[in-house]
Amino acid sequence: MTIPPDDPLMAGYRRFRATVWPAEAQRYAQLARRRQRPTTAVIACSDSRIDPATIFDAEPGDLFVIRNVAGLVPEYAPDGGCHGTSAALEFAVKILKVRRIVVLGHAVCDGVHAMIHGPLRNAQDFLGPWMDIAEPVMWPMPEQGAGEVFEAAIEDAVLRHSLANLRTFPWIRDAEKAGHLSLSVWRFNIATGELDAL
Repeated sequence: MTIPPDDPLMAGYRRFRATVWPAEAQRYAQLARRRQRPTTAVIACSDSRIDPATIFDAEPGDLFVIRNVAGLVPEYAPDGGCHGTSAALEFAVKILKVRRIVVLGHAVCDGVHAMIHGPLRNAQDFLGPWMDIAEPVMWPMPEQGAGEVFEAAIEDAVLRHSLANLRTFPWIRDAEKAGHLSLSVWRFNIATGELDAL
C-alpha cells in the first residue's frame, strides 16, 4: 500500500526528520543502545488534546506513558484476562522500577462526559464496561447535574478513584509504604494550561 503524498502523518514525520532529528540523532542513538530507564510512569487519558510529554516538557526516555479512555485505573484483578493498563503498571513497577506514578487527568474529558451523559449505547463491546470502572463516583454526588462545575467535580472524583484503585495493586501499595514509590494525581486544564494537584 502506498502512502499518499499529502498524508498528514507523513508530512509530520518529514518535518521531524528535517528539523528535530538532526539535533537529536545522537540522543536517539544513545537511547537505542540501552534499555529504557524512566523514573516516572504517567497514566493519562487518550484524549488527542493532551500529551504528557508536551505538558511536562519531557525528553524521549523520560516518561513511561500509559494511556486509555479517561485515564482510568482498574482495580487489581489477576484473573488471567487481558488487562492492558494493569499489565503496563506491572511492567513499570516490577520491570522498570519507576519511582513515581502520576495519574494525569484533564478538564473537559470526553470519556467522563460520555459516562455522565450516556448511556454509551453505541460502544458496548469495550467502552461501556471500561467506563463502568468509574461508575462508583457517580453515586455519592448529591444530584445528577449538568454543566462545567458538575463535570469538573466528576472528573476530580474519577481521578481520586483511580488513585484508590492503584493502591489495590499489592506491589504498588507495598512499594509506596516502603517509600520506594510515590503516587500523585494532577489535573490539567486544557483551556488555561494550569496544572493542579489533587
